[in-house]
Amino acid sequence: MKIIIAGAGEVGYHLARLLADEQQDITLVDTNKDRLTYVENKLDVLTVVGNAASVETLREALAHKADMMIAATASETTNITVGIIAKKLGARKVIVRVSNSEYLETRHGFSLTDLGIDSLISPSALVTDEIGRLLERSGLTDSIDFGDGRLKAIGVHLLEDNAPILNKTVIQAAELYGSALMPVAIRRGYQTIIPRGSSVFKYGDFAYFVSCAPELSNLLKFTGKVETKIRNVMIVGGSLIGEQSASTLSSKYNVKLIEQNRNKCLELSDRISNALVINGDARNVDLLKEESIEDMDVFIAVTGNSETNIMSCLMAKSLGVGQTIALVENMDYIHLSQNIGVDTLINKKLIAASQIFRFIREGEVLNIGTLHGVDAEILEFEVKPNARITQNSIKQLNFPQKAIIGGVTRDGKSYTPLGDFKIITGDRVVVFTLPESIHKVEKFFK
Repeated sequence: MKIIIAGAGEVGYHLARLLADEQQDITLVDTNKDRLTYVENKLDVLTVVGNAASVETLREALAHKADMMIAATASETTNITVGIIAKKLGARKVIVRVSNSEYLETRHGFSLTDLGIDSLISPSALVTDEIGRLLERSGLTDSIDFGDGRLKAIGVHLLEDNAPILNKTVIQAAELYGSALMPVAIRRGYQTIIPRGSSVFKYGDFAYFVSCAPELSNLLKFTGKVETKIRNVMIVGGSLIGEQSASTLSSKYNVKLIEQNRNKCLELSDRISNALVINGDARNVDLLKEESIEDMDVFIAVTGNSETNIMSCLMAKSLGVGQTIALVENMDYIHLSQNIGVDTLINKKLIAASQIFRFIREGEVLNIGTLHGVDAEILEFEVKPNARITQNSIKQLNFPQKAIIGGVTRDGKSYTPLGDFKIITGDRVVVFTLPESIHKVEKFFK
């Protein structure tokens, strides 16, 4: 597949890195020659120096032969222009990154798809959805729905000394707690482990499971988590994400939004009717105490500064807030900040890249998810007739060692499959895989 990516920033680079591992024909277009030189030294991709919104540049990149054009620059206007031109030149499929959520709505009677753009990706909207999912259950660091919500991929931080699964192997845990406990990954420090029967759960691990939705409460109990009802939420940062999150969450929770800029506060208070908008600096402990930080169940920091988000979450944690979520733009911070106490870190560029990546997957991928801080993917496949995955029971398939089947939905029911389980045509299968095994996994579903 010939794929052209406009923009060699973090989204474009992350996509190019993932695709290069799969031996796709990748061309990266950017105006920054030094950035492209860096990419060329790291990845096996072609590069074109120039403005991707230029017809000449796109012709040089062979957009007329592209199976897919991905416009992922930092400029929404550039991305829309690139998408329209590339489609006119003959690109088969065009995906555009936008920041204005209005473009995702159809109530105005206008859609960019009318201009030839096939799909729109809004990082801000994706992050808002992610935050909403995380608040559905307390104590989770990750939450992704599969199988129309019948299966969930969840992450928990094992920090409770009395957690029943601590110091037990996967086999021992399964014997004690049954098939509800289907671990798909363990992150220990900076290492991602695909758990096997002898793998041991240790204090401080980030453990990731695929669970049937009805079993989620039991699974949380096994990991030592006490579920608390979320009532009060504090959001720091009146950015687009902060505003969207406050608007969405205020229908379910008591929301306070803190923004440092007074004029922006006045604008936000006019647009968000159900949330309390406060003008102030969230790094000020006295302000947090005045606003009853001790009563908050969740603290969400989504300012434009990663350091501010991390530090304010750590401060909130020290003041007794049970769950903290920080927006982190610098991907190098992700592992570090989780290891020092922030519960969940969200990087909108990684989320956007993963969302775009699902359009490229082979093997009828229905959904794709990324766990925060884990360099791996969770994929949901629909099993087609004669697929290799149906030829034997799971334990006889010679499935890649760096991948694991976490769950199956069939005829409206969900299963956590063990070795004797046999997958059949029509099943929806959730697979967790490290990057180096993605291509091998896809072959089982062709």
